[in-house]
Order: sequence, then C-alpha cells, then structure tokens
Amino acid sequence: MTQHPDHCLVTTDWLAAHLEDPDLRVVDATYYLPNEEGNARAEYEAEHIPGAVFFDIDAIKDPKSPLPHMLPPPEIFSSKVRHLGLGDGNRIVVYDRKGLFSAARVWWSFRVFGHKEIAVLDGGLPKWKAEGRPLDDRPVAPMERHFTARLDSTQVRDRSQMQRNLESGKEQVLDARARARFEGEAPEPRPELRSGHIPGSLNLPFTELLDPADGTLLPPEALRARLEAAGVNNDRPVVTTCGSGVTAAVLSLALTCLGRRDHALYDGSWADWGQAGETPVESGPATVG
Repeated sequence: MTQHPDHCLVTTDWLAAHLEDPDLRVVDATYYLPNEEGNARAEYEAEHIPGAVFFDIDAIKDPKSPLPHMLPPPEIFSSKVRHLGLGDGNRIVVYDRKGLFSAARVWWSFRVFGHKEIAVLDGGLPKWKAEGRPLDDRPVAPMERHFTARLDSTQVRDRSQMQRNLESGKEQVLDARARARFEGEAPEPRPELRSGHIPGSLNLPFTELLDPADGTLLPPEALRARLEAAGVNNDRPVVTTCGSGVTAAVLSLALTCLGRRDHALYDGSWADWGQAGETPVESGPATVG
C-alpha cells in the first residue's frame, strides 16, 4: 500500500492513482487546537478529497473521560467508524488540512484497535491542493461496514504507567510540543494547565520532522538524525507525548516509518499530567546525553 514499512505514508501520486479502488476509503481528520480559529467540519463540507468522510476527533472519544478526545472503548470506536463506512477489509488513507498534524492521531487510533491497512497522506490536503488535484463539496453517504476492534493496550500509556516510569526509567519520554511550551516559557492552549514537562523527558517538536517546503515527513536518514539530536537512544523504548495526544502521534508515525515497534503514546499527555495535582513538573531545556 505504501512506500514505507508498516503502512505509514502514501504519496499524493499514489492516492490519485488509487482513488477509485473499491476497497479504498479516504478520511479527513482535520482538528484545531482550542486556541486556534477554524471549523474543521464546515471546511470539510466546503471542500474535501472526493469520497472522503469526516472523522471528528472530539466526537469519536471516550464519553466518560473529562480529558479531551481520549481513546474510546472498542465498542464505541467500532460503532462510530462503521457509520463512516470504515471497516474490515478496507484500506484507509487519512489526511488533514494542515499537512501533517491530526491525521497521525487517527492513523494511530485505528492501529491501536487492530486495523493495520491505514496510511497518512504525506503532505496532506495542502500538497494535494497545490498540485491541482480534484476536490469535492458533495455530501458523502457511506454504506455501513463492520469494524472488528481489537484493542492493543501495548501501544497506549496512562498516567499511572507514566508515574511508574519516573522510578524505573525503562521508557524514554519524547514530547512533541513546541520548545517554549516544553520548557515552560509559553502558556498552554488550555489555560487551566501548569507549564513545563514530565521530569526527565526529551523534546522533539513535531514540526522539526516535516519538510518546510511541502509539509511532508522528512526522509528516514533525516528522521534518524533529528531523533538522535533530541537524545533518543535507539536501544530503549519510547513513549510519545504532547498537549493532548494529537501531535505525539506524528512522532509515533515517524518511529513506525523507521521500522521501530518499541513505542507507545501517552493518551492523556499534558492535558492529563499538567493538571493541578501531585504529578511532578520540570521546566527548562531537556537534559540530553
């Protein structure tokens, strides 16, 4: 399906060539942070890749969690995506309007629930539009398709696991937030949260993994160099984190594209850890080496 191991990415050329394939489904996963302007659903309705359905990160979530867009129970995920026509036997390509931002979160979610035939559109809608490829504004009415959700809990971490890791140091924690947020110099987009980072964690802003020319993921050698510069040890497992579990998935995507399987994502991320409470917080630059 892709040019990368483990079904990470497809190019715009690939998607254009396969857009009419009967087993292919396309998903718009655009999401905006609380401090950003934008209406993802309205923008989807105004223009989307032909046949694409809209995956609302804030609707397909755990309804019992006070945290934003946490993974739902398997039965809820299965019910929601089957109504989008996404199910067993489908190949799925997911994109967003920013290039590579929230699409990775949806890619990760499907993989957590056992669906491996999914890839992210490299460069997303901006690259697709820049190349003059087709867009549509017609409503999409998908036929329901059964989705078998099999939760792989090894890909997910919660707060208690992160607290235990402070003691064991078994897993490296890699934070995708901008450096100023990680270091506690810039406020969080969710104002009720403290500033700083999980003690001992490393920082690799997800934007540093993208080609500034077209928003595509950097080639493997460049990804490895960025990870090494951030202090990531290839021989130790990694937990990715960010503000609310969205851009952490870009780091997870990069690790998967490099063939690494020894990584998980802290679903609650800073929206969970950064609340007022007993979790310890550090500020300042990461200690590398």
